[in-house]
Amino acid sequence: MHAFDYQAPTTLADAVAQLAAHNGSARPLAGGTDLIDQMRVGRHRPEVVIDIKKIAELHVLEQSASGLRLGAAVPCYQIYGHADIVAQYGALVDSCHIIGGIQIQSRATVGGNLCNSGPAADTTPSLIALEGVCVIAGPKGQREVPAEAFCTGPGKNVLEPGELLVEIRFPARPPQSGSHYRRMIPRNEMDIAVVGVGASVVLDDAGQNFVSARIALGAVAPTPLLAEAAGASLAGQPVSEESIAQAADLACSIVNPITDMRGAKEYRVQVTRVLVQRVLRAAVTRARGEQLDYVPGH
Repeated sequence: MHAFDYQAPTTLADAVAQLAAHNGSARPLAGGTDLIDQMRVGRHRPEVVIDIKKIAELHVLEQSASGLRLGAAVPCYQIYGHADIVAQYGALVDSCHIIGGIQIQSRATVGGNLCNSGPAADTTPSLIALEGVCVIAGPKGQREVPAEAFCTGPGKNVLEPGELLVEIRFPARPPQSGSHYRRMIPRNEMDIAVVGVGASVVLDDAGQNFVSARIALGAVAPTPLLAEAAGASLAGQPVSEESIAQAADLACSIVNPITDMRGAKEYRVQVTRVLVQRVLRAAVTRARGEQLDYVPGH
């Protein structure tokens, strides 16, 4: 690995100032599970690594009546260990359960996974499905970006030089709502998604009709996708195999996956169709308050 300087600011203002001073030649370090590996293989050669784990604002983890605040440096294990988040934000918890193994989950952060901006990132579809909003700090102040607009290409995002992801905010979950994330991988554990799907649904009081739905897709395009038409098609529809199948078909109509060693384009499209249906059924199960028969990672 190349030589680099290391800084560990303790305030958000200092971190932004240091990032801005290096004008794109510095990289923030949260869990480091992506960055360190990428530096070792020469993909990134920052002159300065700025450790952001000592900044209080990036460690916020608050769930209240107004929603969820998730700091960019909060490791995955804290999220799936939080009972209220488990009860309300199932898709996010599903994602955190399947990023690497226990050791990785003790270091890896949702913020880092998002900022790495891989098309197959396991948390990003869940952030999109749950209406996450990214709070970004920079030399010009703070701004907010919807999770679905954060990634702009493989490994690319909306962050400008000097900017830093501070936290992700989620609205409060409505009654009769449920969410789920699931992926297809070639082996049982610790692999990159061939396809990943996150979905959130809201049902009526009887639990028999969709009020609204959001569906997000990973690993099927240069960036994770919000399948808007697919989600909108479910609004007002009965919970049925027909309505779910129609939404899956609409979701498939926007994907444009690549063919690589993990799967052909045609295979990924078909997997998308199957996973969307399974994830929607699981989200409905949770919205109804029923027990979901699901083992993380499978």
